[in-house]
Amino acid sequence: MPRPISATIRPASLSHNLKVVQSQLQARQGMQPRVWAVIKARAYGHGIESAVSAFAGADGLAMLDLEEAVQCRELGWAGPILLLEGHFQAADVAVLDEYRLHTTIHCSEQLEMLERGAHPRRPIDAFIKLDTGMSRLGFTPASYRSAFERALRAQQAGILGRLGKMTHFARADDDADVTQAQLDVFNQITQGLPGPISVCNSAGTLTPGLWAKAGAAAGTDSGGGPTREDKTPMAARASHWVRPGICLYGASPFAQRSAHALGLRPAMTLSASLISVRDIPAGTGVGYGHIFHAPAPMRIGVVACGYADGYPRHAVSGTPITVDGVRTVTVGRVSMDMLAVDLDAVPQARVGSTVVLWGEGGPSVDEVAAAAGTIGYELLCAVAPRVPRTIISTEDTQ
Repeated sequence: MPRPISATIRPASLSHNLKVVQSQLQARQGMQPRVWAVIKARAYGHGIESAVSAFAGADGLAMLDLEEAVQCRELGWAGPILLLEGHFQAADVAVLDEYRLHTTIHCSEQLEMLERGAHPRRPIDAFIKLDTGMSRLGFTPASYRSAFERALRAQQAGILGRLGKMTHFARADDDADVTQAQLDVFNQITQGLPGPISVCNSAGTLTPGLWAKAGAAAGTDSGGGPTREDKTPMAARASHWVRPGICLYGASPFAQRSAHALGLRPAMTLSASLISVRDIPAGTGVGYGHIFHAPAPMRIGVVACGYADGYPRHAVSGTPITVDGVRTVTVGRVSMDMLAVDLDAVPQARVGSTVVLWGEGGPSVDEVAAAAGTIGYELLCAVAPRVPRTIISTEDTQ
């Protein structure tokens, strides 16, 4: 028999979450930007194949890895694909060309690879990234316009195609003033430059009106599309791209707003079974280091899940978990292959009882992450390859 642990993936929930994002954008603005569905890191651990099918309603897919981009094409995705960190070496340019990939250009070295490389069969679309305060990737405000001019020359030479402008918010989830300052820099530096814009990740996308504040002085779309001054919904849609990520997977980008409150559904459920049940006397230490001692006689269970499966070792005693549908908590230190739970609230529990570590029927991944001092993104991405995946593909997507 296989070890009793699995990660269940529900593509219908992915589709639902995309629709929630799209409907909120539409309701708040009366118009809708284009959506890059971000599927980096194997679609946040959910699998590229599931994501490609579930996000059929997105305008484009965004990721980091060339291999994953190629996989999307092989799975039949015909729409735009954006590499969020762009190309890494000159040889990548041929792959961009062959598979019709958009690239991000965030440094002069990437421009040089394009300028000195073989001429592509078709111009490569690109977003030129501006560092507005993240201090990570992107041209500085002082160097951005000259970099964009180089890109325009590459466009005239037939190397680059449509050009866009991009930045990344550092604190869209918790500090409106910092985000507004980044927007001000973006609007000032990109004023009058042609092409679509992309500024918002999950937090920015779900913050009312934020994306519409960007690019107020943008010029004509470099592919001959409408100008930003054209106020029709289609003009806004052509000029703006948002980049939702974690929200598409049923987790929240906000510390104080739950995924449930945002109308999102968990797309991954990590579940396992009890493999041991026992009664212990008061004062008994549980697990490595005896960081937990039973305060009174209690019943505990051992779950077939540990940090080698991707559950966080640093999750403290008291982390929420459910056993046979009853909410309880973990006790003691998480070990490589096992963790312990308090069964006093679950008298019917026995060996073989179902345990939900996060997801449908259990705590949210954000709750578990908060108890472990991390974020849901890390937990979803960290589920180990040894955990079997089960894809539930026959669900109503409404």
